[in-house]
Amino acid sequence: MLTIVNCARCHAPTLQLRTQGAKSIRCTTCKAVTLGKQLLSPSPYNHAPPGPLPQVHSSKRAVLCGVSYKNSRYELDGCVHDAELMKALLISQFKFPESSIVLLTEEESDPNRRPTKYNMRMALYWLVLGCQSGDSLVFYYSGHGSQQKNYDGDEKDGYDETICPSDFETEGPIVDDEINWTIVRPLPRGVKLHAVIDACHSGTALDLPFLCRMDDRQGGYVWEDHRPRSGLWKGTSGGEVISFSSCDDGQNSIQISSSNIPSTGAMTSCFIQAILHGHGTTYWNLINAMRSMISRMLLPQDEEEEEGCCAILCFLATLLTGKSPTSGSRQEPQLTASEPFDVETRLFSL
Repeated sequence: MLTIVNCARCHAPTLQLRTQGAKSIRCTTCKAVTLGKQLLSPSPYNHAPPGPLPQVHSSKRAVLCGVSYKNSRYELDGCVHDAELMKALLISQFKFPESSIVLLTEEESDPNRRPTKYNMRMALYWLVLGCQSGDSLVFYYSGHGSQQKNYDGDEKDGYDETICPSDFETEGPIVDDEINWTIVRPLPRGVKLHAVIDACHSGTALDLPFLCRMDDRQGGYVWEDHRPRSGLWKGTSGGEVISFSSCDDGQNSIQISSSNIPSTGAMTSCFIQAILHGHGTTYWNLINAMRSMISRMLLPQDEEEEEGCCAILCFLATLLTGKSPTSGSRQEPQLTASEPFDVETRLFSL
């Protein structure tokens, strides 16, 4: 079974496959062997669904989720298209093998490739399973995002961020704590994970320790420390995670549509366009290009479309959090990371 345990020597959380009766686990960070009763601190999210996992094919692999909530009151038009565009980008621009990309949408004929909570959990476990130095991983999500009250004190604003599988009404959302524990904490040294989250309330959707607060007027940035006061570690086991999200935690995301092309998420569209137009050189250039493009999209008709597709879910978020969401007239893509870095000079690559 899949589980996360803390190494007895370095205390790094490590994702492992444990066979029934296993008496030891080797840490992927310091290589120490943890024995018997030393196997402490199992993950609260170690209930990976049973069943065969896809074979890991490559040092480059990705999980892409496009959730449209078909035939429901939460239906979104562009999310499947978003995921398909991201798949094409990874293959054509970053040389990801198609066989190493798991695509989850409601349009997939294989029931194991639908974006249910069960399948999304399986895919996230698969993404980091057996990862080693030199691997480049991508997690992409397009769909509804929401918030719920946080009761363990590990959120700076008092709210957990969530993403919504296709069956979230019956199975519940996936909370940022679980995403962090599943694909962030297990990463060993030398592994790089990028996340791209196109959803409302997604600024800290991976619960990463540091948020890059951009100053659009001054043209600078500062890394905000979002580490919990409790001291709970939200970083990796030596690897690196960088996440692009479509908006701040208190903001909503918009979709754009045209008579000539299918609907798509504004953030996804800007992310792809920025890279194809040569702005994906440094993280600074990329995030600023995305922000500039989205600011030009925020016209009155876009706000009306946002109200139509997200009004119900935003209302539910208001009930859960007890606060009113920020006006949808602003959407500012955010950058978070497991460790601060020089955004202006660091080269972007997947």
